[in-house]
Amino acid sequence: MADVVEGGASSHDVQSLLSSPDRDFLVRNNGDQVKVDSLKGKTIGLYFSASWCGPCHRFTPILAEVYDELSPKGDLEIIFISADKDEGSFSGYFSKMPWLAIPFSDLDKRNSLDELFKVRGIPHLVILDGTGTVLTDSGVAIVREYGVEGHPFTPERIKELKDQEEAARINQSVTSLLVHGSRNFVVSSNGNQVPVTELEGKTVGLYFSLSVRRACVDFTPKLLEVYEKLKARGESFEIVQIPLDDDEASFNQSFGSMPWLSLPFKDKKCEKLVRYFKLSTLPTLVIIGQDGKTVHPNVAETVEDHGITAYPFTPEKFAELAEIEKKREESQTLESILVSGDLDFVIGKDGTKIPVSDLVGKTVLLYFSAHWCPPCRAFLPVLMEAYEKIKATDDAFEAIFISSDKDQTAFDDYFAQMPWLALPFGDERKKFLSRRFKVKGIPMLVAIGPTGRTVSKKARDLIMDHGADAYPFTAEHLKKFEEKFKESIKGWPQKLKHPLHEKHELVPAQRRRYNCDGCGKAGEGWSYYCEECDFDLHPKCAVKDEKTTKNELDEDDEAAGEEAEEGGDANEG
Repeated sequence: MADVVEGGASSHDVQSLLSSPDRDFLVRNNGDQVKVDSLKGKTIGLYFSASWCGPCHRFTPILAEVYDELSPKGDLEIIFISADKDEGSFSGYFSKMPWLAIPFSDLDKRNSLDELFKVRGIPHLVILDGTGTVLTDSGVAIVREYGVEGHPFTPERIKELKDQEEAARINQSVTSLLVHGSRNFVVSSNGNQVPVTELEGKTVGLYFSLSVRRACVDFTPKLLEVYEKLKARGESFEIVQIPLDDDEASFNQSFGSMPWLSLPFKDKKCEKLVRYFKLSTLPTLVIIGQDGKTVHPNVAETVEDHGITAYPFTPEKFAELAEIEKKREESQTLESILVSGDLDFVIGKDGTKIPVSDLVGKTVLLYFSAHWCPPCRAFLPVLMEAYEKIKATDDAFEAIFISSDKDQTAFDDYFAQMPWLALPFGDERKKFLSRRFKVKGIPMLVAIGPTGRTVSKKARDLIMDHGADAYPFTAEHLKKFEEKFKESIKGWPQKLKHPLHEKHELVPAQRRRYNCDGCGKAGEGWSYYCEECDFDLHPKCAVKDEKTTKNELDEDDEAAGEEAEEGGDANEG
């Protein structure tokens, strides 16, 4: 069916690739049959997908848009290879596709194609040229990034597009960023078209926003306040919203009262800019300088923390803000972060109000968590065990639960399991603390020392690694673990080769948690490690010696395993 051609790409006879002994046709979603030999000479996309797969549902409309635009030329066809479990699911999902499919009944062919193209996850798109030669097995990424422009999806075309992108970065301007095809304007909230050329020479903030996302809803008023103050001051500054909404009514409702500009709803440039700036979070506010170059990739958090004082968002301004932040941290007290007006207390198990002043001078853990979060539930017993041990030896220690639960009942049920204190449910101080300590995911554990200054924002990791021994979480205390680790590996080889990894030498490395590539079991503390290949071996697997160390923990890490099953940290909200 396949042979190797020059350059390592595999080549296939399309007829034998897509046919079976008793079937020489493919099907459309209306039941029509299309002969396989009619595809000769066409570019073919083999689309491995399934109705139960969320990422597939998000990618299929993107692929359909590309297909609808290219298929009239007659040189492209897509073949759906289903991973569905039953014909009803297959039929319902296939009904939304404008292309062909391997019949659901031909399970042997679907399985053999899975195996042939080493499909390990879906959606997966393999693209073959007119001769049956595999152009790429990264079709999903290419279609997402380049869409129709990627056609005919050859390595040469992709290189050409990448070269164009690099040239565009070098010669970046507001015009190159915002103009697309014949559209050379942005729009105001009243529908007026404003030429992009009017933005040249200004500082421009590109505001990537999703109107239904809570973080964007909360951030927009703060950005609006900064925008209006800068305009009143006469600054040469403008904002252009980059809408990422799927629903036009939601976008119109959120943008309708805004004084700034926007790209049109569903403009193709929106997705291009997401890729261009490698967007990783929302909201994002990219600052473009008066010369058209990127000044900063995201100042949203800085605007939230410092408001108008962050302008003009230059490196010099950020250095100035860093100095302000340093002084603020140095002067931080427990009361400065936990007291807000009349809110000068936390609550105990029976709802009793405990004044924050009663906690001054203690080491305090701020525990950001929620019952709906699986990793939080997995971490809670670990934290409780450490808390009880620390509390038994030092009463100048406390923890405060800061909830992200959805309602009072969930908060009450979860807090009832805890032996420590809490902020009341819905307390306004929670937002301030989440911003102050940059809480991006939960569970998160922040350690505040007896002076009121922050000792560690990674107390969760320290508890996971060392339990109660991590107390009091200071850098000086943690150095003892490092020294203990260095002492524990004396006498072990500093470099070694192993039959399981002959490519590179392995060296001892301190590792939080890992899976041993030898025995497959979890480990923590340290391993023999190859950074280049991300290869780990338990010390005993590496050296086959009876000698062990206290840091050589090669048993299963149940907490880490539970967290891995649940997909790691749960993003708040």
